[in-house]
Amino acid sequence: MATLRFAGAPGVNTPALLATGLTKAFGALVAVRDVSLNIAAGERRAIIGTNGAGKSTLFNLVAGDFRPSSGTLELFGQDVTPLPAFQRTRLGISRTYQTSRVLSGLSVLDNLYLAVRGVQSRRFSVRLPRETDACRMRSRALAASVGLATRVDALANELSHGEQRQLEIGMALAGEPRLLLLDEPAAGLSPAERPMLTRMLRELPRDMTMVLIEHDMQVALQVADRVTVMNEGAVVFDGSPQEAAASPLVELLYLGKAGRDHAAANQGA
Repeated sequence: MATLRFAGAPGVNTPALLATGLTKAFGALVAVRDVSLNIAAGERRAIIGTNGAGKSTLFNLVAGDFRPSSGTLELFGQDVTPLPAFQRTRLGISRTYQTSRVLSGLSVLDNLYLAVRGVQSRRFSVRLPRETDACRMRSRALAASVGLATRVDALANELSHGEQRQLEIGMALAGEPRLLLLDEPAAGLSPAERPMLTRMLRELPRDMTMVLIEHDMQVALQVADRVTVMNEGAVVFDGSPQEAAASPLVELLYLGKAGRDHAAANQGA
């Protein structure tokens, strides 16, 4: 795969993401409960948990799609708690979603080109780009970086589900983000497609911070430097991939055996 370079991270002592006491309630339902995170610049953090654990709501809080009911959020040392999503994007956040957002009637290269142009000045220009156009060339580099160099002329709706996931990640990389949020990138992938995704994620530039939500614990453990486990909106475990793999609590949560009671007992210990 081609190697891409991204905008440098801030000083080593400044967290890429610092969440303090984040809570999000929808009426009587508390989807995220007093979550605090400290994610270092350049770190790969996996946030895992069963369905309904609060992972996607937490991502929406970080990206700015939701406003927290309480708590604060800092990105690279700047308090962004009141900022909307588009302003956070300008600070270097990019994300994918659980459901595909590619333009199915356009080619891989055109999807990537529009993503690259979307973060440029004069992005509303309607001029037809030449093959030597800088944005066009970057689009080809992005395609190569996510394993789609031979598929640039294919329509997005002709891609396999795994290839569409690769394209979505390429589009998220178009703005050279400092913080990349991936929402269940392995969802719907076949067993044969998952190794390709895992390898691609591990080869992303280390000067970019990556946080991924993932239901597939095996993918998460192979990619992450550190693992955070959520249950019923709260963080119930934080540790290395090796510690997560060996944790009885994590095993119980994923097997669905008394996870709630065990988590409560551990929090009260």
